[in-house]
Amino acid sequence: MLLKTQSSSPRPAFLLALRAPLFLFAMVCAVLLASGQSAVADPLDAPREAGLVGERYDGYAEIRDSAAPADVAALVRSINRQRRDYYDQLAKKENVSPAEVGKLYANKIFQSAPRGYWFKDQSGQWKRKF
Repeated sequence: MLLKTQSSSPRPAFLLALRAPLFLFAMVCAVLLASGQSAVADPLDAPREAGLVGERYDGYAEIRDSAAPADVAALVRSINRQRRDYYDQLAKKENVSPAEVGKLYANKIFQSAPRGYWFKDQSGQWKRKF
């Protein structure tokens, strides 16, 4: 008769330390995916396509062209307020910082964006998605 025994080799401590943050990251990603975009067009689509508006690494939109009409600037401010409120709400629910949620959302925006949209990286450089 064979007996099953536990392995005597302990797991490396760094693997155990990584487990909680990875789980948290996975949970936040799952919530973001579950709250996905509806089939309705995003109000920023036209300004993005025109190159007037881009997305930043932190999950917020930004005017790229100083000649952008006032209504586009107002739209960006409104969208960013909505995003900030959403990031705050989700951050409290998941016990993470709003900045972490914003960065995850920025990645989601980038992944789903079509070619030609502009994105600003952490160094402040605008890059076009190809």
